[in-house]
Amino acid sequence: MTQYEENIKNELYKWQEKMQKHPSGLNRISKNVQDKINSFIPDRVHEVITSTIKQMTRGVLFGAGYTTAKPVEFVSLETAEIAVKARIEFYKKAGAAEGGITGAGGFLLAMAEFPILIGIKMKLLFDIAALYGRQVDDYRERLFILHIFQLAFSSQKSRQKIYSQMTDWTAKNANLPEDINQFDWKSFQQEYRDYIDLAKMAQLIPGIGAAVGLIVNYRLLNQLGKTAMNAYRMRWLEDKNLKEYNGQTGILAPSNA
Repeated sequence: MTQYEENIKNELYKWQEKMQKHPSGLNRISKNVQDKINSFIPDRVHEVITSTIKQMTRGVLFGAGYTTAKPVEFVSLETAEIAVKARIEFYKKAGAAEGGITGAGGFLLAMAEFPILIGIKMKLLFDIAALYGRQVDDYRERLFILHIFQLAFSSQKSRQKIYSQMTDWTAKNANLPEDINQFDWKSFQQEYRDYIDLAKMAQLIPGIGAAVGLIVNYRLLNQLGKTAMNAYRMRWLEDKNLKEYNGQTGILAPSNA
């Protein structure tokens, strides 16, 4: 391994430990409050919200794939991450500008920002995947992208479960559902909504909406970018270890990084 890869591996291990930590007392209290609030909401309302987010996310997911550049040839982890970091900075600034504009536009415009922000986040994830050399036209890669989204915007309790689903991804590919409709959309929308609720609600307050929208969107995209980088670093290390193992046993190793 190069020095850069050794440093990244150490950073990755720390991130993996964080993903597997048990929820703190504050995490549990916050999650319990949100769950209690959700229990008061009629199932019909949940169904409508879930259906809306499902269709919107599916549209973004499949639409973004056709506007994303083809996978970049993976030369080295360092080379890939120079481009990834630059892309994250671009989207952070774009998201902040969009949040500032919608935040200054009042309640209705701020509410309309919801699907726009999801679109920006999904497009960022597709771009990052391509820069790491991943085939985003593969359904399983798109499912991995949804898992990254969940991991970035979930409670610590849910994060543990999602993280475990993402480990050894190559080995799990054969058992993944073929139909995107089998994805747990209800949990997806509840976790995402709960995560951003308090931060984004302040964006609706007259006078401070623009500033809040700018700061919150910047931080949300930064969080998503960091999560995506570590998720693909995990894939990189797993693939690297698999190639080394296959080389030692004489088995033909995978061709992609």
